[in-house]
Amino acid sequence: MFEAAELGRKVGREEFDAVAPQLRTELLELQQRLRAADFPVIIIFAGVDGAGKNETVNLLNEWMDPRWIVTRAYGAPSDEERERPEYWRYWRDLPAKGKLGLFLSSWYHRPVLNRAQGNITVAEMDEELDRIVHFEQTLSDEGALIIKFWMHLSEKAQKKRLKKLEEDPLTAWQVSETDWKHWKMYDKFIAAAERVIRHSSKSHALWHIVEGADARYRTSVVLNTVKDAILRHLESRELAKKIVAEMKKPAKGKKVEKPKLLTAQPSILSSLDMTQAVEGDDYNRQLQEQRGRLSQLHRKAKEKGVSTVLVFEGWDAAGKGGTIRRLTSALNARDSQVIPIAAPTEEERAQHYLWRFWRHLSRSGRVTIFDRSWYGRVLVERVEGFCSEEAWQRAYGEINDLEEQMTQAGTVVCKFWLHITSEEQLARFEQRGQIEYKKWKLTDEDWRNREKWGDYEAAVNDMVEKTSTRTAPWTLIEANNKPFARVKVLTTVCDALEAALKKRK
Repeated sequence: MFEAAELGRKVGREEFDAVAPQLRTELLELQQRLRAADFPVIIIFAGVDGAGKNETVNLLNEWMDPRWIVTRAYGAPSDEERERPEYWRYWRDLPAKGKLGLFLSSWYHRPVLNRAQGNITVAEMDEELDRIVHFEQTLSDEGALIIKFWMHLSEKAQKKRLKKLEEDPLTAWQVSETDWKHWKMYDKFIAAAERVIRHSSKSHALWHIVEGADARYRTSVVLNTVKDAILRHLESRELAKKIVAEMKKPAKGKKVEKPKLLTAQPSILSSLDMTQAVEGDDYNRQLQEQRGRLSQLHRKAKEKGVSTVLVFEGWDAAGKGGTIRRLTSALNARDSQVIPIAAPTEEERAQHYLWRFWRHLSRSGRVTIFDRSWYGRVLVERVEGFCSEEAWQRAYGEINDLEEQMTQAGTVVCKFWLHITSEEQLARFEQRGQIEYKKWKLTDEDWRNREKWGDYEAAVNDMVEKTSTRTAPWTLIEANNKPFARVKVLTTVCDALEAALKKRK
């Protein structure tokens, strides 16, 4: 696989100097076009120690405008990073649309290193690579351009390069005992690298193997590859927009009909017993019992480093806010946080839709409560047409992957759909309109959403069917009776925490 990158190719100084000014100008002009684009550029540098990864990243920052470049290099995870799912730090650092992200020692570093050192089996490595492929596919599906470079040196060339760096006092610091240790394991690293490239070089995220012995040659290859890839992606995105715009235009002489709304179909929600209730002293007793139980479990979870993520979805006026308040009253405010999710901000729109949720995942032992969540993609955005059908259809798999990463990291995930009947919602809307301190809760949007009850019910049914997993199941809450709903939610959270703590023992 690497023979073509061990030919000793070079570019002369005069030849390089003749084309460098024009190449730099083209990159800067392209970067200005990119700033207005609806996608980020993610460039990954991996490869043999001493093959010029750092130098190439430094040159990109020098030749282009660094204000629109995010550069990240990763070492061993910090305490803050170890207390979250592994990919949290990568999601956190993703560049916004219109920017470039340069990544060193990123998500490929660990599987290559661990396989070369014999810490993981081939099957375990392939499992990690599957996660990487899914991660990159998720980013690419939202428009990201991903360019990957494997900077290569032959075993002999790597030894020569490391010695040369050591001999210069200005660069000697770049060579460590670890670099020489890895050089002695050259064949094992190359075998691991071959598997990585074969497994993860996909049409949406191709690997480019670059011979790194000659600085001018590798610079020419990398910068021209970056330039051509960005230009092609810009042109393809612009063409796609034109095609979509043309398809949306009504044919001449044809009347545009409004899409018909779905009518309510038999669904999982219709099977719920909405008459369940708890009242008076019985409610107060159960509420206090479960709140006391939650308070104790929360303290134990903090001691054991068990995080909790609670997701609340449901109909407007279903009682999410009141239920969340009963929950938080049993938690330590220092170790819990409620994240209200509304329409994305300008900063959030510039990122992948999952980015704003990843960045809110807490450190170990904390409780994070999402009042609305990532399920907006398959609920509001689906019904209101804020994203394409292709986008919300693939979101089920993306959401399952997000939740799987949380549970694999030891997080307890509880998801609640608070269900009320249409008649109960109407009664609550009318009541809100008559109570001064509740009037602000009732908006025109609430009434519009009510008109699409059937569409939302179909979306909820699909959501539960496709994202209720063994490790992150949905709990459907019969919420016509608010006391019953609150007790059921508290009990469910306590049961989940109790089970997780028993496993942790």
